Amino acid sequence: QVQLVESGGGLVQAGGSLRLSCAASGRTYSDYAMGWFRQAPGKEREFVVAISRSGGRTYYADSVKGRFTISRDNAKKVVYLQMNSLKPEDTAVYYCAACSGYRDYLNGDEYDYWGQGTQVTVSS
Repeated sequence: QVQLVESGGGLVQAGGSLRLSCAASGRTYSDYAMGWFRQAPGKEREFVVAISRSGGRTYYADSVKGRFTISRDNAKKVVYLQMNSLKPEDTAVYYCAACSGYRDYLNGDEYDYWGQGTQVTVSS
């Protein structure tokens, strides 16, 4: 079992930055790849970024490449999402998720555990 709690969301102006954190509980945290997904009002949930269990591989949606950076600290059981050059279209609830095994990390249906989400609002 893994429990995930996101933090760090808020209101920021376009061009600004935020750093999201996702704290995990559970002894086997390092056995899970971690991902961030987001869902804007009236839209489908979409993949943002994922990181492998060791942190050696990362995967980014085209819409955030060059602006967002994912990292993880397995000792602290935390995954981070640094978001720079934010745009109004980045406004959404951001969810952290954990995926066991070697799966399609871009597919939210492959993830086993989800956090409650944190709101990110980017004003123009």
